[in-house]
Amino acid sequence: MDALENIRTRRSIRKFTKEPVDHAVLEKIIEAASYSPSWKNTQIVRYIAIEDPVLKDKIAKECTTGFTYNAGTMESAPMLIAVCVVKGRCGFEKDGSYTTSRKDTWQMFDAGIASQTFCLAAHEYGLGTVIMGIFDDTLSDVLEIPEGQELVNVICIGHPDEAPEMPKRKTVSDLLTYK
Repeated sequence: MDALENIRTRRSIRKFTKEPVDHAVLEKIIEAASYSPSWKNTQIVRYIAIEDPVLKDKIAKECTTGFTYNAGTMESAPMLIAVCVVKGRCGFEKDGSYTTSRKDTWQMFDAGIASQTFCLAAHEYGLGTVIMGIFDDTLSDVLEIPEGQELVNVICIGHPDEAPEMPKRKTVSDLLTYK
């Protein structure tokens, strides 16, 4: 599929089949995401694939801040991807000072770009995804996120067991202003 078709047809998937995610396909998705632009090419995004059913169940039951809808989505997915960033690189100069008034928030841009690229690549390979941001701070401890890294989001990934309709979109005139 071409890039525009991929963008237009990708949906957030919250129901998955039980079929596991092929590791070779996941590695191709990660490779595609590695081409995402990043602050001064720092390439700070890291991924943790979680497929152990006991760990997935623990995350869904104990780390979703009581948001049962997210817990159900996580339980449905055969794999979760924890998206992390290496702290202290985006937004900094070599001497450690901030480059802009946005300070270190640039790492969230890099994580967002990489997460969207990951999801588009997964869609290209016939897999469904949904990016989840509602999780308890204890999830970093449960996953033993390395010192110097920060957990940014969790992506559920698997073979879709639903085909959601496209949500209504704003018009270009609602989104674009010329000056």
